[in-house]
Amino acid sequence: MFLGGAYYLISRSLGPEFGGSIGLIFAFANAVAVAMYVVGFSETVVDLLKDNNAIMVDDMNDIRIIGTITVILLLGISVAGMEWEAKAQVLLLIILLIAIVNFFIGTVIPTTEEKRARGFFNYQAVIFAENFGPDFRNGEGFFSVFAIFFPAATGILAGANISGDLMDPQGAIPKGTMLAIFITTVAYLAVAICAAASVVRDATGSLNDTITSAMSCNASAACSLGYDFSRCETEKCAFGLMNNFQVMSMVSGFGPLIIAGIFSATLSSALASLVSAPKVFQALCKDNIYTALHFFAKGHGKNNEPIRGYVLTFVIALAFILIAELNTIAPIISNFFLASYALINFSCFHASYAKSPGWRPAFKYYNMWVSLFGAMLCCGVMFVINWWAAVITYAIELFLYIYVTYKKPDVNWGSSTQALFYTKALNSALELNGIDEHVKNFRPQCLVLTGTPMTRPSLLDITHSFTKNIGICLCCEVFVGPRAQAVKEMNSGMIKKQLWLTKNKRKAFYAAVAAENIREGVKPLLQASGLGRMKPNTLVMGFKKDWRQASTTDLACYVGILHDSFDFEYGVVIVRLSQGFDISPILQAQEELERMEQDRIAQEAAIRENEFQEGNGKFRKFFQKKSTLNMAKYPSKKDVSTTPPMHVGEYNQRLAETSELFKKKQGKGTIDVWWLFDDGGLTLLIPHILTLRKKWKDCKLRIFIGGKVNRIEDDKLMMASLLSKFRIKFADVYIVPDINTKPSKESWKFFEEMIEPYRLHESSKDVSTAEKIRRDYPWKITDSELETFKDKCYRQVRLNELLQENSRSANLIVLSLPVARKGTISDHLYMAWVEILSKNLPPVLLVRGNHKNVLTFYS
Repeated sequence: MFLGGAYYLISRSLGPEFGGSIGLIFAFANAVAVAMYVVGFSETVVDLLKDNNAIMVDDMNDIRIIGTITVILLLGISVAGMEWEAKAQVLLLIILLIAIVNFFIGTVIPTTEEKRARGFFNYQAVIFAENFGPDFRNGEGFFSVFAIFFPAATGILAGANISGDLMDPQGAIPKGTMLAIFITTVAYLAVAICAAASVVRDATGSLNDTITSAMSCNASAACSLGYDFSRCETEKCAFGLMNNFQVMSMVSGFGPLIIAGIFSATLSSALASLVSAPKVFQALCKDNIYTALHFFAKGHGKNNEPIRGYVLTFVIALAFILIAELNTIAPIISNFFLASYALINFSCFHASYAKSPGWRPAFKYYNMWVSLFGAMLCCGVMFVINWWAAVITYAIELFLYIYVTYKKPDVNWGSSTQALFYTKALNSALELNGIDEHVKNFRPQCLVLTGTPMTRPSLLDITHSFTKNIGICLCCEVFVGPRAQAVKEMNSGMIKKQLWLTKNKRKAFYAAVAAENIREGVKPLLQASGLGRMKPNTLVMGFKKDWRQASTTDLACYVGILHDSFDFEYGVVIVRLSQGFDISPILQAQEELERMEQDRIAQEAAIRENEFQEGNGKFRKFFQKKSTLNMAKYPSKKDVSTTPPMHVGEYNQRLAETSELFKKKQGKGTIDVWWLFDDGGLTLLIPHILTLRKKWKDCKLRIFIGGKVNRIEDDKLMMASLLSKFRIKFADVYIVPDINTKPSKESWKFFEEMIEPYRLHESSKDVSTAEKIRRDYPWKITDSELETFKDKCYRQVRLNELLQENSRSANLIVLSLPVARKGTISDHLYMAWVEILSKNLPPVLLVRGNHKNVLTFYS
């Protein structure tokens, strides 16, 4: 345990939400406890002044005056440091022990007539029997008295509260606390029993109240001992256990020693609380849970003394000292301390319940259910003592808990709350694993090939739009290169990238692998990602915009990933934006500008240091001029914060705008769905989910399907009926009858020019030459292949023409992805299909399900 005591225990066990709320309350309770002890001390002093007719103003104001002077002196001792506080505590402890011994000695010293008149008769069985039962008066009850007495037992945590000042807190705190509980319990019981066995409840203090033979007596214990205190039943008496607050002084062997003991007990407790409260508060402020309070985290001196905390505690204590009524102050802090103890007990239970391997209690007789019982008992007692004060206490805790939860402080303390989250997640995953899949519960769970997530934000944003709070989103990156270097690079950035996702409020996970090439890295991700039922079922990747410049190996990897996805029964989504996704050039430009700004600041600091050391009245102007000239080499902060320099280019400007495309609200528009193949319904489900999102809710779905000229109305009605059964809201259904007609000559010519560099043209060569070229360039498009798939080529080109005619103004196009059968279509021809299909269009999602149904009629 480090600095912070009970706050440290709770915060590190239950997390910052509980720790932050109870830490503030616990520190405040300790500050108010200072007032309680000082008021107790002041009341004793005022009683002495009254006995000597030395009252300054009146009882209440005298308590305030003496209390103020006392707390100022205690503040001086506290600020002087722990050494002075420890010395003062030792001295006060010695006085207290002498006073207690003095009391016990006094109970056996033969009593005087004056003391007998005041109710003290030494040990008498009849007095103990009479005092053994309760006799609550003036509306008081067990719990109201308990509330006043309870703060006397709160000092047992004083050692824990100054844990930062102990050499071995782990060993010292348990031993010291247990010993403190034992000693104080024995002392309290012994004093109570001795007083109850020797002093009657009510006494007049008059020597004339002795019993004569002619008198009758109703007060049994006193009567049997020769005194008649029966008039105390009808009028208030000044002496006896129920009336005289200085009864211990009367019983003791030497009264002034008891007064000194009271001074010692109250002042030592006040001093302990005055030291504890700032220490706990400083620990809370250092954790920066409440940023506005970080001012009080600063310490002073070699022991890091919280001087600012001492001053704040002094102000709080002084405010409550002015109440000047001990019985009013005590119940206030009882609730706060009970709330703290309830959470300490609950934190022990919670840690055991969470089954965290790091929770290893060393106490031999520890039992989690005893801890839970202790927590419940504390809560129950709070409401019995004062229900409205308990409600206020818990309302304050709840408010602070909600505040800390909302602020989400960046801390990781390995709390039992984290352990319980893990246990619940594990149990839920295991339970989910035993449930059979059903089409009604299908949800897109995406494995997204983002690479470094911050370099392709728009790809992540569009995927996040249809996975947030629905399915998992796993951002994947493959590190290609020599194994040792790739693994090192991968491990160095994993935490940073996951934190980036969290910081940017992306509900996604990050995973990375090292492999020889992209495809070999994606394969294990496709096969082994996820946990039980919570595993990806849809691959999302960006369109390879540079496919024409890419090497045949890279292109084969890209197309191969699509084949692998279908082999592993994944759905596939290819996202295409006109400007692409990768904003690495922009990030690099920003890093360069930041570096230049840092260099400028460093240069400015160096020049100022040079001025300070060398500059004087004669040379100051020279150095200032030199400073200005040197700083001119660096861009100013204003320059850095403006738009990127020209070398970044307009392309990067457009790319930056595109990267923000899916972050903003889309406004009124359409999502055009071209459902050209029955792939199980994924092409319909994704746009439907998008329309449920806040950013896309103003966009209407338009459904386009292929059909025949003579069946347009019938097909439209049938499709509308189908969508209604699926309960998918749509604006309109369009039947496109001329999908399979030939495209225009201009469009076809453009397609032929696109694939020309990759054609083999074997028919124009002799057989041997053609065979040699085919062996040397197996990836090229053969004439026979082009002839075989000519109709499909026509179809892709024609579809683009139809898309240009009907969906050019859409906010988003969701389009069925053409599939190339493995080994039958060359990579370049397939990429040409995808290129021509989605060219010069708004953002496009090319979607292909795995032919497993994801939609059903049944609710």
